[in-house]
Parts: sequence; C-alpha cells; structure tokens
Amino acid sequence: MSSKTKIIVLHMKEIIYTVIFAALTILLILLLIFMFRPDNKEARQEPRYIPGVYTSDVTLNNTALEVEVTVDDSHINSIRFSNLDESVAAMYPLVQPAIEDIAEQIYDSQSLENIQYSSDSPYTSQLILQAVKDALEKARTS
Repeated sequence: MSSKTKIIVLHMKEIIYTVIFAALTILLILLLIFMFRPDNKEARQEPRYIPGVYTSDVTLNNTALEVEVTVDDSHINSIRFSNLDESVAAMYPLVQPAIEDIAEQIYDSQSLENIQYSSDSPYTSQLILQAVKDALEKARTS
C-alpha cells in the first residue's frame, strides 16, 4: 500500500502575520474607497434661492439706501449698497464697515443665524441685517 499522505507544517507565527496583513489590506482598501469616492453634497442639495439680484431698502433718517443681495441656486454671493454715494458715506461713516462685517459673516456661514453685531454700530447692523433678510425672502424658492 502506497499512501501519498502529505504533511504540511504551518508555524503559528506565519499564520498570525498573514491574518494581520490581510486585515490591514482590507482596512486600507476601505479607507481609500471612503476617502476618494465622489462627494455629491452639492448635487443632492435642493436649490434654496432663485438666482438673481434682489434689493431691499434701509432708511437712515431721510436717506434711503438700497441693499443689493446677489444669489445663485444655493449661495449668497454678494451683499452691498447699490446707491451709497460720498455724501451719505460722509454722513454715516459706520454704515459701510457695518455692511462689510455682516457680509463677511454671511459669506462664511451662508446663513443669517448667529451674526455678531459691531459694537460701534449695533442698531445700524440690525437694520442692515433686516434688509438682507427681506431681500433673501424675495429670493427664496416656494
């Protein structure tokens, strides 16, 4: 009787190394899949605004200023005064810095929540923010 039995000797150390290497390889592949998959947050996000330029009025004493807000589908792109001339800027020197400060905060967060008012002109900042809210209400999709 001729038996062809083969005996394979495996060292436990080699088995452990193979299992660890296989686990690390699977972990690396999963990590690469999650890191480099396409991110479609922009594609899934519904439009919040109708693209365009929207205006709202702010009245300081007898002077009417127009706040102009430019939006696209989901972002606030620009906030500025459209009719601020030199005489109004001279009469109200804190108006331009106030709108620039508010606009910067809105650009960063793309939200009107948690806006910090300037300590120099909190009431003017509130008026400007209310005008921006009014303009954005015009831009909202139904």
